[in-house]
Amino acid sequence: MADTLKALITAEEIAARIAELGRQIRADHPDDTITVIAVLKGSFIFLADLVRAIPGNVRVEFLGVASYHGGTHSSGAVQITQDLRSEIRGQVCLLVEDIVDTGLTMDYLLRMLEVRGPKVLKLVSLLDKPSNRETSVPVDYVGFTIPDEFVVGYGLDLGELYRNLPYVAVYSP
Repeated sequence: MADTLKALITAEEIAARIAELGRQIRADHPDDTITVIAVLKGSFIFLADLVRAIPGNVRVEFLGVASYHGGTHSSGAVQITQDLRSEIRGQVCLLVEDIVDTGLTMDYLLRMLEVRGPKVLKLVSLLDKPSNRETSVPVDYVGFTIPDEFVVGYGLDLGELYRNLPYVAVYSP
């Protein structure tokens, strides 16, 4: 039996929303160099488009994290697979995520990064799934709020597949 993908958010809708997010982020931090911290692997496509949408000076850092371990539900156990390579103390930082689901991973990462002393630490997520939240996390910039469905595409995967879709789709086995 073949997997079923049903488009949820089109490539055009994603592009328009990311342009808005870039303008909003720069308006909130007009004179600052912004350090964006990509949560790998899922956010890399969103990150690439987002940094191009933020006018002015932007630095990029990568943070490797695993919590789904190939499945369709977060395990709740966060594993750091790659740490930051630069100091973030005193910087305006945006943690860039593909999706905030249970909130467990983001809660852990925000607490871990906050102790490193950034001037500002905000969370930006392409997708937000508040109906599935197990812990409260502040999502400062949201691309789209989605229902409690498993989604793939635009960087989000299932067993490393579907990341290359230019849109976000609901996955059904």
